Amino acid sequence: MSQPEGGLRRVLKLRHLLLYGIIVIQPTAPLGSFGVVATVAQGHVATTLLIAMVAMVLTAVSYGRMSAAYPKAGSAYSYVSHELHPNLGFLTGWSIALDYVLNPTIGTIWCAKAAMNILPVPFAVWVILFAALFTWLNLRGIETNVKTNTLLTAGMGVVLVAFFIVATGYLVRLSGWSGLLSTQPFYDPQSFSWPLVSTGTSIAVLTYMGFDSISTLSEDVENPRRNVLLATVLLCVITGVLGTLEVYFGQLIWPDFRTFPDPDTAYVSAAGRAGGPWMFHLMNFTLLVATMGSSLGAQLGAGRLLYAMGRDNVIPRGFFAYLDPVRNTPRNNILLCGVLVAVGALSMSYQTGAELLNFGAFVAFMGVNLAALVHYYVRNESRGFKSVIVNLLPPLLGFVVCLYIWWSLRDGAKLAGAAWLLAGLLYWAWRTNGFRRTLMMESS
Repeated sequence: MSQPEGGLRRVLKLRHLLLYGIIVIQPTAPLGSFGVVATVAQGHVATTLLIAMVAMVLTAVSYGRMSAAYPKAGSAYSYVSHELHPNLGFLTGWSIALDYVLNPTIGTIWCAKAAMNILPVPFAVWVILFAALFTWLNLRGIETNVKTNTLLTAGMGVVLVAFFIVATGYLVRLSGWSGLLSTQPFYDPQSFSWPLVSTGTSIAVLTYMGFDSISTLSEDVENPRRNVLLATVLLCVITGVLGTLEVYFGQLIWPDFRTFPDPDTAYVSAAGRAGGPWMFHLMNFTLLVATMGSSLGAQLGAGRLLYAMGRDNVIPRGFFAYLDPVRNTPRNNILLCGVLVAVGALSMSYQTGAELLNFGAFVAFMGVNLAALVHYYVRNESRGFKSVIVNLLPPLLGFVVCLYIWWSLRDGAKLAGAAWLLAGLLYWAWRTNGFRRTLMMESS
């Protein structure tokens, strides 16, 4: 398939998309929030992950189907702009930009703090070093990023296998082979509460954040109509199954969530209980590497989103739509994201960044589900039973679930997120002369 002059080269296959998505999400994604979710959900972390997986798979289907309808970079922004309205598309892009920039920002915060446990260099120095590293690697281009992701995935896989072996040995020594099988991580009648599990699910869904980044690479993919949908859904399923297995072992090793030394590092403590100091430090280092990979991929996604918005001239085209002629990367956007990541990591806490990330992500998720509903059902002349099952129910259910999770955010996060949307609305009103004209341009 020939590519338009100045466009992005199609170099990625299905396996590349999965590797990229796994690194963005991390194979160890639920481990950082394990203790927090266990405390909120009264120990039912495995249950919250499975519920969240169903919700994200529904949304993943919408992303995949919309990427087939619009196989171009831009993700939620492009889909909502074309199917609903350019103004709504801009607000969606503005919202998801907050998500994409905050993902590597909180990752940089976590990396810097974890690195301080290895080498006691000041926090600010580590922040600048990590932000510079992520920026440099992404400037090297998409092919280099895929190779880096492959190495990171292989390393994390080896450590997880080692943990499962150690955890199995610990549980067998403690309770025999029967100690490996228990329903308690999924349902404990002594502590189960649906409202608490629902609240825990609203936190556990962070495990899947980044699955949508696959759709931002649509212009880099061979056969995007098939591969983006398949990769997005497979990514959510793989993440959910692996994550459930990980937290299942964690709950068996440390069943009393009330005795965690520190909920933020509870899984590292559980690994240490099972394998001793060497496993404690190995898990800590693995989470550091995983977060580095996640931040690297998230910054690339941010650069691609800004490229799509700049190409459509909703933000200044001359700066944001520029592609490096040698590396074929949106160089200006990657450099800008590197600066924003460093400044953000030095000026906000991890918790604040994570809450704002959720706000932006779920605005985009709701927008994509609505766009899929409009494109495949409202605009479809066929309204029979099959169309209801295939084209109406999945995006409608996805929208409702995302709305429920978004509404469950704390008031502070919703207020700050609303302020960000208001700033975007004012900017868009200025650029469009009070919404009387559109800057949306069809891309080649």
